Amino acid sequence: MTAVQDVQLDELDARLIELFAEEPRIGVLECSRRLGVARGTVQARLDKLVDRGVIGGFGPDISPAAIGFAVTSFVTLEISQRLGHDPVTAHLAAIPEVLEAHTITGSSDLLCRIVARSNADLQRVIDQIVAYEGIRRASTIIALAQQIPYRTLPLVRSAAQREGRAPS
Repeated sequence: MTAVQDVQLDELDARLIELFAEEPRIGVLECSRRLGVARGTVQARLDKLVDRGVIGGFGPDISPAAIGFAVTSFVTLEISQRLGHDPVTAHLAAIPEVLEAHTITGSSDLLCRIVARSNADLQRVIDQIVAYEGIRRASTIIALAQQIPYRTLPLVRSAAQREGRAPS
């Protein structure tokens, strides 16, 4: 797990992140032209944001539904404490339909977001998940519709406004 830092964002950082989020294929030179800053400034800011873990990648944003995985569900797992999280995590990582998994507090130990091609296929994925001896119980919730997609730009804008700093 990566150490969490409190990275301060200013308005230029926010505008830079927003531009790359909206147009990931934009070049540094075009970005600098649109933002009205030097190319070296854009490159230095990008490098700093990547080094600090603010920007985790520039890859395409894939829609599972568009490639045939129309069912999204959230599964909480209770695991055997004797075996720990690592073996369970390795098992889950080997299942392509498990998109993410988080250690959580409460009555369960892990929360996973999974996808499947259909409800019948979802049963297959859940069966594959719970087949591991370190998983004691699973509880599944099927998402009917996505009301707010995963997003971070409003958070970036808020962080930059809260700082109220001028670009450096």
